[in-house]
Amino acid sequence: MQDIINGRCGWCGTDSLYVKYHDEEWGKAAKDDKTLFEFLVLESAQAGLSWITILRKREGYRRAFYDFDVKRVSQMTNEDVERLMRFDGIVKNRLKIKSVIVNARLFIAIQKEFGSFHNYILSFFPEKKPIVNSFRSLSEVPASSPQSDAISRDMKKRGFKFFGSTICYAYLQAVGFVNDHLSGCICRKNNML
Repeated sequence: MQDIINGRCGWCGTDSLYVKYHDEEWGKAAKDDKTLFEFLVLESAQAGLSWITILRKREGYRRAFYDFDVKRVSQMTNEDVERLMRFDGIVKNRLKIKSVIVNARLFIAIQKEFGSFHNYILSFFPEKKPIVNSFRSLSEVPASSPQSDAISRDMKKRGFKFFGSTICYAYLQAVGFVNDHLSGCICRKNNML
C-alpha cells in the first residue's frame, strides 16, 4: 500500500466513499456523544472485517439502530435481534448485534458516571488533549497505543464487547482523539485538522 495516494493517506485508496470519509471525518475531533456512539457501533462491527465493508453498510446500521440513538438502542430486545438477523443492511452476526445493545447500556452508564462519553475517553489522555502524531509512512502508524490498551482494558472490565485495543485505536483515530493523518496528507497541508 502506498503511503500517499492523490495527496491523501494511502489507506483510503481511490474509492470515492473512502476518500470522502478520509477528507471529511477521519481524524476530526468528535465531541458529541451521538457521534461517539455511532463510531463505537461501527468500529465494533468491523472486528475481523475491513473498514470499507462497514462504511458501505453505514446507512444500514443507521436504520437498524435508530439513527444511533443510544437510549432507544439500549431498550432493544431479543425480538429486535432476530429482526436484525434478517436485515440485509448490516453484518448479520448475532454476537455483534447483541453487543450493540449491551454496549449501548454500558455507554449510558459511563455517561452518568463521567457526564459524557467524551469526558470518559478524554480522561485517558495526557492533559486531557487529543494526540496529534507526525508519521510520514503508513508503516509507522501503530495498531494500538498505551491509551487504546488502557481504554479497552477498562471497557472490557465494564462489560463492553468487540472493543479490544486494536479496534479501540481505530476508534480513537476515527473520532479524532488520535490524529494519524500522514505528514504529506492534504488534510494537514490544508490545515483541515
